[in-house]
Amino acid sequence: MSVEVAGTGVDLSGVARTARWTAAARARETARPDRLFDDRFAALLAGDDGPALLRHFHTERAASDGNPVLPIRTRWFDDFLRGGVTEGCQVVGLGAGLDTRAYRLDWPPGTVLFEVDQAGVLTYKRDRLSRVADVPRCECRTVAADLTGEWGPALLDAGFDPAARTVWFAEGLLFYLPAPLAAAVVRQAARLSAPGSRIAVDLIGTGIFRLRYMRPFLDKLARAGSPWQFGTDAPAEFLRRNGWEAVEVTEPGAAGANYGRWPQRAAPAVFPNLPRSYLVTAGLTTDGPGPPPDGASATPGAHP
Repeated sequence: MSVEVAGTGVDLSGVARTARWTAAARARETARPDRLFDDRFAALLAGDDGPALLRHFHTERAASDGNPVLPIRTRWFDDFLRGGVTEGCQVVGLGAGLDTRAYRLDWPPGTVLFEVDQAGVLTYKRDRLSRVADVPRCECRTVAADLTGEWGPALLDAGFDPAARTVWFAEGLLFYLPAPLAAAVVRQAARLSAPGSRIAVDLIGTGIFRLRYMRPFLDKLARAGSPWQFGTDAPAEFLRRNGWEAVEVTEPGAAGANYGRWPQRAAPAVFPNLPRSYLVTAGLTTDGPGPPPDGASATPGAHP
């Protein structure tokens, strides 16, 4: 799939391409009179071919007005951050992509938000947003780092304080990584976290990889150089095995993750082959167990 980034001098490839697709989905949601959030920067970040991206990345059974999971997911993460970030917190967006929460959410005084992603993605976003006069609503520090490698040192160099309470979020990230790497990212966040820190992630079930009607969508992602690689049918255990506690799991359609958009309640767990999406939060307490040593089994129920 070709990607237009005219005027930026930046080549977005691989997983970075899908960031413009999700930006286009946020722009479409923002245009709705009953929108779940307002992201007036999304269309600018998606580019002129945003509608084409939405048509390209869709499943055969997507609703006429788009995939309901994406706006529900965005609003759910918004609500998590609004409820979890207090004065004195630092916030870290892992695989921040074209996220605009630094610009569109209200933050407590003194909030520092670190955006961790590939240098090209961060440069593209900075160049696009420089076309408008807006400034972030909190102190926003970009951290150019590849999450497939050692990203902790770059975060520390940007001023991250491991002794301070941190609120982490990884939206639309972990299923693009191989299972061991997805576990390593979550485990590293736990190791860098002080007691009282929290994290929110979204995960997919392994049934997505087995359903025939999902195959065209998965093939499009693979051709774009951004295949989905990791799924788990034990999302709570995945977080616990990688250093987190007090895990809570919900799904689109459940109470608190519906917003009037999901056509039915979340499917019962007795149907494991359905394409499940999980929204997961977890925290750390003073006497937490800590993450397992490197090399330990940390991806229960993982898709091979």
